[in-house]
Amino acid sequence: MSSRGADMTDCNLIRIEPDDRLVVLARTLQVQAPHTEAILAQRVLGDTGLGRMVLGYALYRHCSVFQGSSDAPVWSHIDLTYYRDIVPERAVHEFVLTQQPEGVQLLRAEVLLTTPSSFVMPLGWQGSRGRLDQQASLEYIDVRPADLAAYRDVMRRHVGPTAGKLVASGRFGTFRAMETDAVLFQDPALGTGWNQIHLCEVDAASFRGFGQELDAVPDGDAPEGGFAGVFANLAPMRTIPRWTFNDAVVEADLALAQSLTREAC
Repeated sequence: MSSRGADMTDCNLIRIEPDDRLVVLARTLQVQAPHTEAILAQRVLGDTGLGRMVLGYALYRHCSVFQGSSDAPVWSHIDLTYYRDIVPERAVHEFVLTQQPEGVQLLRAEVLLTTPSSFVMPLGWQGSRGRLDQQASLEYIDVRPADLAAYRDVMRRHVGPTAGKLVASGRFGTFRAMETDAVLFQDPALGTGWNQIHLCEVDAASFRGFGQELDAVPDGDAPEGGFAGVFANLAPMRTIPRWTFNDAVVEADLALAQSLTREAC
Protein backbone atom coordinates (compact mmCIF):
# COMPACT_ATOMS: atom_id res chain seq x y z
CA MET A 1 0.00 0.00 0.00
CA SER A 2 1.41 3.34 -0.94
CA SER A 3 0.48 6.80 0.24
CA ARG A 4 2.41 9.10 -2.09
CA GLY A 5 2.76 12.85 -2.35
CA ALA A 6 5.00 15.72 -1.45
CA ASP A 7 2.52 17.76 0.59
CA MET A 8 0.30 17.15 3.59
CA THR A 9 -2.84 17.10 1.45
CA ASP A 10 -1.59 14.06 -0.42
CA CYS A 11 -0.73 12.44 2.89
CA ASN A 12 -4.48 12.26 3.50
CA LEU A 13 -4.91 10.02 0.47
CA ILE A 14 -4.42 6.30 0.06
CA ARG A 15 -3.43 4.87 -3.30
CA ILE A 16 -4.05 1.17 -3.54
CA GLU A 17 -1.76 -0.47 -6.10
CA PRO A 18 -2.05 -3.86 -7.82
CA ASP A 19 0.70 -5.37 -5.67
CA ASP A 20 -1.39 -4.55 -2.59
CA ARG A 21 -3.67 -7.37 -3.79
CA LEU A 22 -6.99 -5.72 -3.11
CA VAL A 23 -9.50 -7.78 -5.08
CA VAL A 24 -13.15 -7.00 -5.74
CA LEU A 25 -16.09 -9.28 -6.44
CA ALA A 26 -18.42 -7.19 -8.62
CA ARG A 27 -21.96 -8.35 -9.36
CA THR A 28 -24.25 -6.71 -11.91
CA LEU A 29 -27.84 -7.29 -10.78
CA GLN A 30 -31.47 -6.79 -11.68
CA VAL A 31 -33.41 -6.30 -8.44
CA GLN A 32 -37.20 -6.40 -8.58
CA ALA A 33 -38.16 -4.99 -5.17
CA PRO A 34 -36.55 -2.32 -2.97
CA HIS A 35 -36.76 -4.44 0.19
CA THR A 36 -34.41 -6.93 -1.45
CA GLU A 37 -31.55 -4.42 -1.20
CA ALA A 38 -31.21 -5.04 2.53
CA ILE A 39 -31.11 -8.79 1.92
CA LEU A 40 -28.21 -8.42 -0.51
CA ALA A 41 -26.08 -6.54 2.00
CA GLN A 42 -27.01 -8.83 4.87
CA ARG A 43 -25.97 -11.93 2.91
CA VAL A 44 -22.47 -10.52 2.40
CA LEU A 45 -21.88 -8.80 5.74
CA GLY A 46 -23.96 -10.87 8.11
CA ASP A 47 -22.32 -14.27 7.71
CA THR A 48 -19.96 -14.73 10.63
CA GLY A 49 -17.45 -16.65 8.50
CA LEU A 50 -17.47 -14.81 5.19
CA GLY A 51 -18.26 -11.46 6.79
CA ARG A 52 -14.95 -11.49 8.66
CA MET A 53 -13.07 -11.75 5.36
CA VAL A 54 -14.77 -8.71 3.83
CA LEU A 55 -12.76 -5.48 3.84
CA GLY A 56 -15.65 -3.44 2.47
CA TYR A 57 -18.97 -3.67 0.68
CA ALA A 58 -21.08 -1.23 -1.33
CA LEU A 59 -24.37 -1.48 -3.20
CA TYR A 60 -25.36 1.06 -5.85
CA ARG A 61 -28.78 1.66 -7.44
CA HIS A 62 -29.02 2.93 -11.01
CA CYS A 63 -30.49 6.41 -11.47
CA SER A 64 -29.67 7.62 -14.96
CA VAL A 65 -27.49 7.03 -18.00
CA PHE A 66 -24.80 9.65 -18.52
CA GLN A 67 -23.37 8.16 -21.72
CA GLY A 68 -23.18 4.84 -23.52
CA SER A 69 -22.83 3.10 -26.84
CA SER A 70 -24.82 -0.02 -25.91
CA ASP A 71 -28.52 -0.51 -26.58
CA ALA A 72 -28.70 -3.27 -23.94
CA PRO A 73 -31.32 -2.84 -21.20
CA VAL A 74 -30.09 -0.99 -18.14
CA TRP A 75 -29.51 -3.12 -15.04
CA SER A 76 -30.77 -1.87 -11.69
CA HIS A 77 -27.86 -2.46 -9.28
CA ILE A 78 -24.20 -3.33 -8.90
CA ASP A 79 -22.51 -4.42 -5.71
CA LEU A 80 -18.80 -4.46 -4.90
CA THR A 81 -17.29 -6.67 -2.19
CA TYR A 82 -13.64 -6.04 -1.32
CA TYR A 83 -11.26 -8.79 -0.16
CA ARG A 84 -7.54 -9.17 0.47
CA ASP A 85 -5.47 -11.34 -1.91
CA ILE A 86 -8.25 -13.52 -3.36
CA VAL A 87 -12.02 -13.77 -3.52
CA PRO A 88 -12.73 -16.73 -1.21
CA GLU A 89 -14.00 -19.85 -2.95
CA ARG A 90 -16.91 -19.96 -0.53
CA ALA A 91 -17.89 -16.42 -1.52
CA VAL A 92 -17.96 -17.41 -5.19
CA HIS A 93 -20.15 -20.38 -4.35
CA GLU A 94 -22.48 -18.38 -2.10
CA PHE A 95 -22.86 -15.21 -4.13
CA VAL A 96 -22.33 -16.38 -7.72
CA LEU A 97 -23.07 -20.09 -8.12
CA THR A 98 -25.91 -20.45 -5.61
CA GLN A 99 -29.42 -19.36 -6.57
CA GLN A 100 -30.00 -15.70 -5.80
CA PRO A 101 -32.68 -14.47 -3.38
CA GLU A 102 -36.18 -14.15 -4.77
CA GLY A 103 -36.50 -11.05 -6.91
CA VAL A 104 -32.77 -10.87 -7.72
CA GLN A 105 -31.32 -11.78 -11.12
CA LEU A 106 -27.55 -12.08 -11.42
CA LEU A 107 -26.47 -10.72 -14.81
CA ARG A 108 -22.70 -10.75 -14.43
CA ALA A 109 -20.09 -11.59 -11.79
CA GLU A 110 -16.42 -10.73 -12.13
CA VAL A 111 -13.21 -10.33 -10.19
CA LEU A 112 -11.64 -6.87 -10.43
CA LEU A 113 -8.11 -5.70 -9.64
CA THR A 114 -6.96 -2.13 -9.12
CA THR A 115 -5.48 -0.11 -12.00
CA PRO A 116 -1.97 1.27 -11.27
CA SER A 117 -1.92 4.68 -9.50
CA SER A 118 -5.65 5.00 -10.17
CA PHE A 119 -7.44 3.71 -7.07
CA VAL A 120 -7.49 6.68 -4.70
CA MET A 121 -9.47 7.24 -1.51
CA PRO A 122 -9.24 9.85 1.26
CA LEU A 123 -8.16 8.36 4.57
CA GLY A 124 -11.16 9.98 6.19
CA TRP A 125 -13.63 8.62 3.63
CA GLN A 126 -17.14 8.95 5.07
CA GLY A 127 -19.13 7.83 2.05
CA SER A 128 -21.24 9.89 -0.32
CA ARG A 129 -24.64 9.61 1.35
CA GLY A 130 -24.01 12.75 3.40
CA ARG A 131 -23.16 14.68 0.23
CA LEU A 132 -26.49 15.41 -1.43
CA ASP A 133 -24.66 16.93 -4.39
CA GLN A 134 -22.80 13.71 -5.18
CA GLN A 135 -23.78 10.52 -6.97
CA ALA A 136 -21.67 7.52 -7.85
CA SER A 137 -20.46 7.66 -11.44
CA LEU A 138 -19.94 4.12 -12.74
CA GLU A 139 -18.19 3.97 -16.09
CA TYR A 140 -18.11 0.58 -17.83
CA ILE A 141 -15.25 0.54 -20.35
CA ASP A 142 -14.17 -2.06 -22.89
CA VAL A 143 -10.50 -1.67 -23.85
CA ARG A 144 -9.16 -3.59 -26.84
CA PRO A 145 -6.92 -6.39 -25.52
CA ALA A 146 -4.01 -5.25 -27.70
CA ASP A 147 -4.19 -1.78 -26.11
CA LEU A 148 -4.48 -2.77 -22.44
CA ALA A 149 -0.84 -2.05 -21.59
CA ALA A 150 -0.92 1.38 -23.26
CA TYR A 151 -4.25 2.21 -21.64
CA ARG A 152 -2.94 1.21 -18.22
CA ASP A 153 0.13 3.42 -18.75
CA VAL A 154 -2.04 6.46 -19.53
CA MET A 155 -4.06 5.82 -16.38
CA ARG A 156 -0.88 5.43 -14.29
CA ARG A 157 0.95 8.48 -15.63
CA HIS A 158 -1.82 11.00 -16.21
CA VAL A 159 -5.41 10.20 -15.24
CA GLY A 160 -4.92 8.57 -11.84
CA PRO A 161 -2.53 11.16 -10.34
CA THR A 162 -4.65 14.12 -11.46
CA ALA A 163 -7.89 12.48 -10.30
CA GLY A 164 -6.18 12.01 -6.94
CA LYS A 165 -5.81 15.77 -6.65
CA LEU A 166 -9.55 16.16 -7.19
CA VAL A 167 -10.12 13.61 -4.43
CA ALA A 168 -7.80 15.57 -2.16
CA SER A 169 -9.71 18.79 -2.89
CA GLY A 170 -13.10 17.16 -2.21
CA ARG A 171 -14.33 17.66 -5.77
CA PHE A 172 -14.39 13.86 -6.17
CA GLY A 173 -15.32 11.55 -3.31
CA THR A 174 -13.00 8.77 -4.46
CA PHE A 175 -11.53 7.65 -7.77
CA ARG A 176 -11.47 3.88 -8.14
CA ALA A 177 -10.30 2.46 -11.46
CA MET A 178 -10.57 -1.32 -11.63
CA GLU A 179 -9.95 -3.85 -14.38
CA THR A 180 -11.52 -7.22 -14.96
CA ASP A 181 -9.27 -10.12 -14.01
CA ALA A 182 -11.86 -12.87 -14.58
CA VAL A 183 -15.52 -13.06 -15.57
CA LEU A 184 -17.10 -15.72 -13.37
CA PHE A 185 -20.56 -15.56 -14.92
CA GLN A 186 -22.40 -13.57 -17.55
CA ASP A 187 -26.03 -13.97 -18.55
CA PRO A 188 -26.34 -13.80 -22.35
CA ALA A 189 -29.35 -11.55 -21.80
CA LEU A 190 -27.04 -8.80 -20.48
CA GLY A 191 -26.27 -7.87 -24.06
CA THR A 192 -22.99 -6.04 -23.50
CA GLY A 193 -19.59 -6.42 -21.86
CA TRP A 194 -16.57 -4.54 -20.55
CA ASN A 195 -13.15 -5.10 -18.96
CA GLN A 196 -12.84 -1.96 -16.83
CA ILE A 197 -15.08 -0.30 -14.23
CA HIS A 198 -14.33 3.20 -12.95
CA LEU A 199 -16.15 4.38 -9.82
CA CYS A 200 -16.07 8.03 -8.80
CA GLU A 201 -18.40 10.13 -6.64
CA VAL A 202 -19.15 13.35 -8.53
CA ASP A 203 -21.52 16.31 -8.57
CA ALA A 204 -23.88 14.84 -11.17
CA ALA A 205 -25.57 18.20 -11.84
CA SER A 206 -22.37 19.90 -13.02
CA PHE A 207 -20.31 16.92 -14.22
CA ARG A 208 -19.47 17.07 -17.94
CA GLY A 209 -16.94 14.25 -18.16
CA PHE A 210 -13.47 13.55 -16.85
CA GLY A 211 -11.68 15.52 -19.56
CA GLN A 212 -13.08 18.84 -18.36
CA GLU A 213 -12.72 17.92 -14.68
CA LEU A 214 -9.07 16.92 -15.01
CA ASP A 215 -8.14 19.86 -17.23
CA ALA A 216 -9.45 22.19 -14.52
CA VAL A 217 -6.74 21.01 -12.08
CA PRO A 218 -4.05 23.75 -12.12
CA ASP A 219 -1.13 21.40 -11.46
CA GLY A 220 -2.51 18.34 -13.25
CA ASP A 221 -0.41 15.61 -14.81
CA ALA A 222 -1.56 15.97 -18.41
CA PRO A 223 0.98 15.99 -21.24
CA GLU A 224 1.08 18.82 -23.78
CA GLY A 225 -2.38 19.24 -25.25
CA GLY A 226 -4.18 18.65 -21.98
CA PHE A 227 -6.66 15.96 -21.12
CA ALA A 228 -8.72 16.65 -24.22
CA GLY A 229 -5.77 15.24 -26.12
CA VAL A 230 -5.35 12.37 -23.66
CA PHE A 231 -8.95 11.22 -24.07
CA ALA A 232 -8.83 11.72 -27.84
CA ASN A 233 -5.87 9.32 -27.93
CA LEU A 234 -7.79 6.83 -25.77
CA ALA A 235 -10.82 6.84 -28.06
CA PRO A 236 -9.45 4.30 -30.60
CA MET A 237 -8.44 1.98 -27.73
CA ARG A 238 -11.82 1.66 -26.06
CA THR A 239 -15.57 1.88 -26.14
CA ILE A 240 -17.85 2.91 -23.28
CA PRO A 241 -20.88 0.61 -23.43
CA ARG A 242 -22.49 2.21 -20.40
CA TRP A 243 -21.81 5.15 -18.07
CA THR A 244 -24.34 5.74 -15.31
CA PHE A 245 -25.10 7.85 -12.26
CA ASN A 246 -26.13 5.88 -9.19
CA ASP A 247 -27.33 6.27 -5.62
CA ALA A 248 -25.28 4.58 -2.92
CA VAL A 249 -27.71 2.28 -1.09
CA VAL A 250 -25.11 0.68 1.20
CA GLU A 251 -21.60 2.01 1.80
CA ALA A 252 -19.90 -0.36 4.21
CA ASP A 253 -16.53 0.55 2.68
CA LEU A 254 -15.78 3.47 5.00
CA ALA A 255 -12.82 1.74 6.67
CA LEU A 256 -11.45 0.24 3.46
CA ALA A 257 -8.34 2.43 3.34
CA GLN A 258 -7.59 2.04 7.05
CA SER A 259 -8.00 -1.73 6.92
CA LEU A 260 -4.83 -2.12 4.84
CA THR A 261 -1.31 -1.21 5.86
CA ARG A 262 -0.26 2.34 4.92
CA GLU A 263 3.26 3.65 4.54
CA ALA A 264 4.06 6.84 6.41
CA CYS A 265 4.28 10.00 4.30
